Amino acid sequence: MDLDTRYSLQTLSPPQCFRYIAGPVLSDETLKQRVVEVVNMMKQHGLAHLVIYADKEHGGNFEYLAGFIPRFEEALLVLSDQAAISYIIGNENLKLVPYARNAGLPLHAPIFSLPNQPMTHEQPLETLLASAGLIAGQKVGVVGWKLFTGNAEQRSSLFDVPAFILDAVKKAVGGQHCVVNATGIFISPEYGVRRINRADEIAFYEYGANLASTNVLSALDSIELGKSEKEIGHLLAADGQPNNVIMIAASGDRFAHANLYPSDKRICLGDKISLTVGFKGGLTSRSAYVVADDTALPDAVSDWLTQLATPYYHAVVTWLESLRVGITGGEMYAIVENVLPKARYHWHLNPGHLVADEEWLCSPIYPDSTIPLTSGMLLQIDIIPSLPGYGGSNIEDTVGLADITLQQQLAAQFPEVWKRMEIRKRYLKEVVNIKVSDEVILLSNTVGYLRPFLLDKTRALVRVK
Repeated sequence: MDLDTRYSLQTLSPPQCFRYIAGPVLSDETLKQRVVEVVNMMKQHGLAHLVIYADKEHGGNFEYLAGFIPRFEEALLVLSDQAAISYIIGNENLKLVPYARNAGLPLHAPIFSLPNQPMTHEQPLETLLASAGLIAGQKVGVVGWKLFTGNAEQRSSLFDVPAFILDAVKKAVGGQHCVVNATGIFISPEYGVRRINRADEIAFYEYGANLASTNVLSALDSIELGKSEKEIGHLLAADGQPNNVIMIAASGDRFAHANLYPSDKRICLGDKISLTVGFKGGLTSRSAYVVADDTALPDAVSDWLTQLATPYYHAVVTWLESLRVGITGGEMYAIVENVLPKARYHWHLNPGHLVADEEWLCSPIYPDSTIPLTSGMLLQIDIIPSLPGYGGSNIEDTVGLADITLQQQLAAQFPEVWKRMEIRKRYLKEVVNIKVSDEVILLSNTVGYLRPFLLDKTRALVRVK
């Protein structure tokens, strides 16, 4: 297959972006239904209680029910199989409990507070867990944030919460034999409740995906020789929203002096550049060269467009056009492997994964996976090729799957969101000639839009009709 004849650089208008849109609020009904679904899963797994851990970096499963994270402290949400909720909270987050989206009993745990803060009214953590309903002999699930691979026994007995918390849970229920890892109830790609999104959840997450893609396109438009990484990084942040990954605005060689963040380094001709920003529901990332055309590429990578960027773009196009309800993760993996062989292009992560509040929730896409992709799933296009000596090429964005019922709900309940999705799909079909299934919805503005040469703001890769 000659990709040079199937794809070409063409002058075209960029995709439409949507600035300053309203961020929907999740409905009370959705938050209550989440509790119902988690309790149903608890009963299927024979669990009397869940003990759900959170800190600032690992708060997604806690926030799924509470509506907030504990910011700079740890916290526990204890859920019974009768849907009773208790919040075990440190000094500075105790005040948030009255605002929780699902009401619960507040239990003060100074041990979760910052170093040297007052420890008044301190009680042993196992006592607080008993107040939340844990009793000896119960089977209790501990929920962290990580899924472990391996056999079933290993998965159930490995934990990613602090040891002092796990020890207290074991004391409260009478030993390790009563405690299992239950994180899968939330994020297993096979059965986790957070895999599937309702209409208002998709609308909620579309806000973040729109914001990320809008900001990256603004940053791409602003790349000029002599600008600093900080000047470009400033454009990636917006609306005061928290990032769910570390922002990247990196030119030249990354990680000098172990630095992860935008610096005062100036953009130079021929630099590699990486841009990434993510918010709840969506991440957008681009990697390319700071040149106007391939004649300005360094001699060692003068064939970068044909050797890496175009084959990668073809893989993304193939991924998008293969995406549909019912295809298995294993089939999607095999499709990517067929068009972008791992042995040559050295991608090493799952070629696509689920997103939510987290940038990476979990992934049903791996070798021989029998997990079907389902209506309500949100996915990030995350295929990262690597050829030795060459800079990368990247076009990560967020899409989803919606059957006709979910589409009708989106159109009826969130007409502005649906209108934006239709505009994005029309651009994809009519401008860059990518034809996706009717079941595919686009949350990012920049899906399918790849500028390989960043000093040329007018040309992008297009599939030739």
